[in-house]
Amino acid sequence: MFARTKRLTLRPGWPEDALVLTKAIAHEDVAFKLSRLPWPYTEAHAAEWLAMPRAHDNVTCLILAHEDTTPRLVGAVGIHPNEHGPGHEIGYWLTPNAWGRGYATEAGQAMLGIARYAMGLRRLVSGHFLDNPASGNVLRKLGFRQTGTEKRLCLARGIEVDCATLELDFEPEEPRMCIAA
Repeated sequence: MFARTKRLTLRPGWPEDALVLTKAIAHEDVAFKLSRLPWPYTEAHAAEWLAMPRAHDNVTCLILAHEDTTPRLVGAVGIHPNEHGPGHEIGYWLTPNAWGRGYATEAGQAMLGIARYAMGLRRLVSGHFLDNPASGNVLRKLGFRQTGTEKRLCLARGIEVDCATLELDFEPEEPRMCIAA
């Protein structure tokens, strides 16, 4: 899937993205905010992840910011089957020098359109570690509401961490969004 916003392009990852993906995500500050990222993260991890086949219900896009004349990889956003229960989950990350610019919210809004109109989903769930309140702010801006808390494993930290759980139900009367698939 591809999507374009005012400042971002969302596109699939390709094998040749392994090095730039590694440079963007391989920060302890990023790894410790995600549940499934190994630490330390290597180019071999990136190559393996980029080579994974994706099912129709598992959509992940790299986020490219249009700064100056050259797009720059600043993160990723995806929707995948929820490993903690029924339905689908949205997740995202940004490289540290892209934090605080609204990119996660902008990319998230584009992915909500993909979830609803291209994937036909009516509901999404998500979560964020309680020690990462910025992610919770993004989810609330996207319309998610908190449903509780639970422990989730953080692979990079090697421990279970307190996590807020959230959900979003799509309203039936929302206007359709134009997207390209």
